[in-house]
Amino acid sequence: MTLNHILTTPALIARGAERYGTRIAIETAQGSLSYAQLDAARIEAARALLSCGIRPGERVAIWAPNVAHWIVAALAIHSAGAALVPINTRMKGLEAGAILEDSGARLLFCCGTFLGDSYPAMLAAHRPASLERIVVFDGEPEHTASERPGCDETWEAFLLRAAGTSMETFRGREAAVRPDTLMDIMFTSGTTGRPKGVMTTHGQNLQAIHDWTQIVMLREGDRYLIVNPFFHAFGYKAGWLAALASGATVLPHLVFNPARVLERIVRDRVSVLPGPPTLYHALLDIPDLAARDLSSLRVAVTGAAAIAPSLVERMRTQLGFETVVTGYGLTESCGFATLCRQGDDAETVAHTSGRAMPGVEIRIADGGGATLPAGATGEVQIRGYNVMQGYFGQQGTTQEAALDTIDAEGWLHTGDLGTLDERGYLRITDRIKDMFIVGGFNCYPAEIERLFNGHPAVAQVAVVGVPDERLGEVGHAYVVLRSGEHASETELIEWARKNMANYKVPRYLTLVDQLPVSAAGKVLKYRLREGSESRTETLGKTAENTAAG
Repeated sequence: MTLNHILTTPALIARGAERYGTRIAIETAQGSLSYAQLDAARIEAARALLSCGIRPGERVAIWAPNVAHWIVAALAIHSAGAALVPINTRMKGLEAGAILEDSGARLLFCCGTFLGDSYPAMLAAHRPASLERIVVFDGEPEHTASERPGCDETWEAFLLRAAGTSMETFRGREAAVRPDTLMDIMFTSGTTGRPKGVMTTHGQNLQAIHDWTQIVMLREGDRYLIVNPFFHAFGYKAGWLAALASGATVLPHLVFNPARVLERIVRDRVSVLPGPPTLYHALLDIPDLAARDLSSLRVAVTGAAAIAPSLVERMRTQLGFETVVTGYGLTESCGFATLCRQGDDAETVAHTSGRAMPGVEIRIADGGGATLPAGATGEVQIRGYNVMQGYFGQQGTTQEAALDTIDAEGWLHTGDLGTLDERGYLRITDRIKDMFIVGGFNCYPAEIERLFNGHPAVAQVAVVGVPDERLGEVGHAYVVLRSGEHASETELIEWARKNMANYKVPRYLTLVDQLPVSAAGKVLKYRLREGSESRTETLGKTAENTAAG
């Protein structure tokens, strides 16, 4: 059986056990699992799920950081024909409870305590009635057996339930999992409203993962450090699932800390390290970087923010990556859509998100839905096998939301603005909602950020639009300087005046030590907007560009 025919995760892991056997699949400080042991572990956990009464198509959630149990539980959910619902580890009890209620999850796997928070305790006051059981990976459940008999339990107690389901019964359930079986429901961030559950199937995800691994040249024997959170497609689908599809070893990482990541690269001989640009900036800023042995590093895949060509070159020369590619995708496209290719130059890698993956179409459309020519700016739209099945039943909104997102011709409307060049390479201009208008001129933050990245002292920058009485809106730039570099707000504003059109020059500029980012590494611009609105009381470090506009 070839990988092209492996279009369900149970079949993928079974094939991995047969092909790779004793090769290590997951390696952690607490212990390791070979491919054969991982296969046995997911079968045991799936049998326990069946003993809990989980039926095909039902939803089972995971709310935990990057630990081996996460992967075993996810594969068990897939193998039982249920749909996985990952929950963001940064969510609090109220937010997680809403996801659990909206998805109708009957069972939740969660960690005990992470970063000082007890997850069962956070959820207790917000637990929906539909959630019948909580299984805690580490520590004890919030409720004792006497308070909720048989309902909340430890991971070890849960696994004992496997004895209640025969292998014959399990094999029958596993065989019923098909490429068109719902694999997961991943909830969007909710930045524009209540989060919506994106439904995708086994077949479309595994086809995308296969093509992704081929393009980035992930291979057997690679050692893949996964800093991106498992609840996000970057850590889940382009993360551990891609690694397991390739015969690589998964090295989960709990919390991003530059020094700790560098230690692991050296100690664990990491060869594959995807992540947002913030990850590589942070590594490059470590003072004794040149003294470390980074010769194992081979592949870097990034995206989620504008990057400078100089960063790509530094990743190659100072970090030693042979391959650096950027990509683009969104939850509604299984997390995949475009990728750069081997041999693309630094300008292409930095300024584009690559071209469409096989079987995927990308176009730029105007407001009326007409396709625009190369070089024109419009909405990025995607069509292909990777487009979601729709949004999971949010009462009263699902149908109209799906119709607004996927048109009658099958084009997924991303809400992103961009251009395609003559080669078909995609350049993201911005989010439609992030664009602001200065005195009648459209301003795209991503474009201004790319221009600022040309300044030698700038490591990172984020621009947001803020209200202005005279011009309607103006830009506010938040800048992080490179380690050891110095530049004042006034100097940076003056540089901007000389290097960009007047209306693009931010009216305000604030130097910050770091930008607020999500667990997936995306800059949280709503946090910056909140800071901009109250800047007169809290910022103290603003420079007004009196000539703007």
